[in-house]
Amino acid sequence: MTYLKVKWIHAYPNQPVLIYSELDHDRWELRKVEIFPDGRMLYADPEVEFKETGLSMEPLPSFEKIAADPEFEPEVISKAEFERIWAKATA
Repeated sequence: MTYLKVKWIHAYPNQPVLIYSELDHDRWELRKVEIFPDGRMLYADPEVEFKETGLSMEPLPSFEKIAADPEFEPEVISKAEFERIWAKATA
């Protein structure tokens, strides 16, 4: 598994500014948490899509490809960090 935190730099108030993803070995999202500018946390997994948040319909690009886009600042995180965010979002 890979755990990814991506900061999305933009000025859209209705879009997330942080995206946390749990990825399988082929880079398919298994779980996701999106944090919005107002602090809302939405989440998705294979059984639940909370409001407008859903899992990606295709595998995520490589870390390097995400990092090459100036709108995104990706960071590989630990499983423990992802689990803390997941627990907070789903509480």
